[in-house]
Amino acid sequence: MRALRVGLCMIAMMAASLSALAGSPEPPPGASSCSGCHAARRADTAVPPLVGRPAADIIAQMQAFKSGQKPATVMDRIAKGFTDAEIQDLANWYAQQK
Repeated sequence: MRALRVGLCMIAMMAASLSALAGSPEPPPGASSCSGCHAARRADTAVPPLVGRPAADIIAQMQAFKSGQKPATVMDRIAKGFTDAEIQDLANWYAQQK
């Protein structure tokens, strides 16, 4: 019985590790605000894709929009609707997506 529990625990740990490597399957709250304009995969569009971009780049851009340092037509208003923690979560999630 103990061996079975140990084996099941090891399988669960390996599954969790693989899941973490693949990125979170569920987008964080607010990600739908991004996907309306940003392509879900790499594409040559005027609006750059977020998938696979480094989290630090996304955070820097969002903070620039939020503070008004970077002019925008819509992003400045969208960025102001997110807390710093929400921006961090979104950036980390998009950075993990492939």
